[in-house]
Amino acid sequence: MAHKRIKRRSILTNDTDLDPMNAVSNLFDVAMVFSVALMVALVSYLDVAEMLFSDSFTMVKNPGKENMEIVTKEAGEIVRYQAHNAQSTTQNKGKRVGTAYQLENGEIIYIPDQN
Repeated sequence: MAHKRIKRRSILTNDTDLDPMNAVSNLFDVAMVFSVALMVALVSYLDVAEMLFSDSFTMVKNPGKENMEIVTKEAGEIVRYQAHNAQSTTQNKGKRVGTAYQLENGEIIYIPDQN
C-alpha cells in the first residue's frame, strides 16, 4: 500500500502574510488617518469652524499694514473692507479723538483727548 502524503495547512500560518501588497495597503490606511488628523488640527488651529458655522464674526488680515483688510460676516452676508481704498476717500474728513498705545505684552490702551 502506498501512502499518499497529505499536506495539512497550519491554522497559524496564513498565505496572505507573504503578499507584498499588504504592506502598501497598510501604508495607505496610515496616510489617510494622518491626513484626516492634520485637517482636523488645522481647522481647530485656524478657527475655520467659527467662520463657517457662526452667524457673525470679524477677522483682520495684515493688521497695521498698508494692505490691511477687515472681513465681517453678519447674518450670512460677508463684507470686505480694505483700508487703502478707504484712506483715499476719507482723507481729511475726520478729527483726532485720542491716542492709542500698544504695550510690550500686546495690550492696547486708548487715551481720549481732553477737549
